[in-house]
Amino acid sequence: MSRKRLTQMFPFLLPLRRWQKKQCCYHRMKLDGNQYASRISKERLPKVVFETSSRMVNENSGFDIQFQYNKVHNLELAAKTIDKLVIAPKETFSFFWLVRHADRDTPYKDGLNFVNGQIAGTYGGGLCQLSNMLFWMFLHTPMTIVERHGHDVESFPSATEDLPCGTDATVSQGWLDLKVRNDTDNTFQIEIRFDDKYMYGRILSQNPVNTVYAVFNSSVSYVKRKEKIFQIAVVCREETNRETGEQTIRELYTNECEIAYCLPDDVEIIPQES
Repeated sequence: MSRKRLTQMFPFLLPLRRWQKKQCCYHRMKLDGNQYASRISKERLPKVVFETSSRMVNENSGFDIQFQYNKVHNLELAAKTIDKLVIAPKETFSFFWLVRHADRDTPYKDGLNFVNGQIAGTYGGGLCQLSNMLFWMFLHTPMTIVERHGHDVESFPSATEDLPCGTDATVSQGWLDLKVRNDTDNTFQIEIRFDDKYMYGRILSQNPVNTVYAVFNSSVSYVKRKEKIFQIAVVCREETNRETGEQTIRELYTNECEIAYCLPDDVEIIPQES
């Protein structure tokens, strides 16, 4: 049996621990030698590199729908700190470097989060939908992924079932961030907007990007370990040169997460020891 953390034994210490982690995290970032992107420009860069959309309200969560509406509020607050951000050469994008003060004037609301092994409504919950979309867009650019964390558990079916498995990016302030570095000589910009149902994202650039990216799963399997079901997804990327048509396929990473909802009957689940 694993030992309980101090904050599990004494929950009243949790706010202090969170504050401590945040302060240490941002202090390290100030000293790590990276130049973190922070410039917002109302002038849009001319070239569209990639664009996508994400339906915000998930009716299949199995929880009070109000949490979904609260999430929309939280997404709009956080997105204001990222919309039209410019990422110049040698700069690094950090999700929380930008979002850390998003609720300074207008508070977040309680949205769904995975906390201590359970889904619960917590302050600012639901921001992972924004980090998910940003990561998906970054995968379609030549920028370098520096830090990304997949969800340990999927508690309900995704609202974006058309995306390859394992292309999510969870965030937790002070613990887990999403970071991307611009190692190119091109300049990029993030654009985010909303309508009543969808959140829209675009990556723009100063100069054309000569490569077209297509992200896919080379394989997805489900295994059963100690009564738990895990999804194992291999994420790959096809890179096509616009001028020559030359294609290269790269295996990016293997993503593993627990599936905590019922899978369709036709999904094969392989028993596995360990």
